[in-house]
Amino acid sequence: MAQSTRPPALILAGGLSRRMGIDKAQIRIGDTPLALWVARRLDAQVCGVSLNAPTEHPLAAHIRVIPDSRPDRPGPLAGVLAGLRAFSKAGDGPTHLLTTPCDTPFLPTDLVERLTQEAVAGTIVMAASAGRAHPITALWPLSLGDDLERWLEHPDHRRVFDFIARHPSETVDFPMSEEPTGPVDPFFNVNTPEDLAFARSIVERGAP
Repeated sequence: MAQSTRPPALILAGGLSRRMGIDKAQIRIGDTPLALWVARRLDAQVCGVSLNAPTEHPLAAHIRVIPDSRPDRPGPLAGVLAGLRAFSKAGDGPTHLLTTPCDTPFLPTDLVERLTQEAVAGTIVMAASAGRAHPITALWPLSLGDDLERWLEHPDHRRVFDFIARHPSETVDFPMSEEPTGPVDPFFNVNTPEDLAFARSIVERGAP
């Protein structure tokens, strides 16, 4: 994929937030709901940002919402599928879709640039940090929609890594980001009230 072609981004917020107990997309960091905070981190890197969430989601007034096309909220791959289907209808344009969870407030500002450098036809490109791949923060070829649709028809096919293993993939390693509190994993995600307090402390000390 040419580096000048910016992909669309889809923030995945279709989960049930069991560990947090409330909808993480709407939790505020400063004055901004978490999903919109992530959108702000991505905005300059992509050609547009959408939210994978139910159609009636409260943030629909602020961001385009793309709901799952499959019932019963079967996990993040359903959100990926919804995005692949939505953007493959656009015709000529980007060949890949960027996805990331709604709870990753400190994404790298060069995320898309670096992932795009590895994005060739048919290859899934995942972000990685501290020796760990992050399969939800990835560039997905739009051409994978049909295969993912068939994959999800089986009720046991929910693990993201299992689907990725069916296709060529690459990982791009990112260093720790320097935040006001010190080094932070750029793919740190807010799963618990303690995580949220940590993220808010970073922002209160001057994180962008």
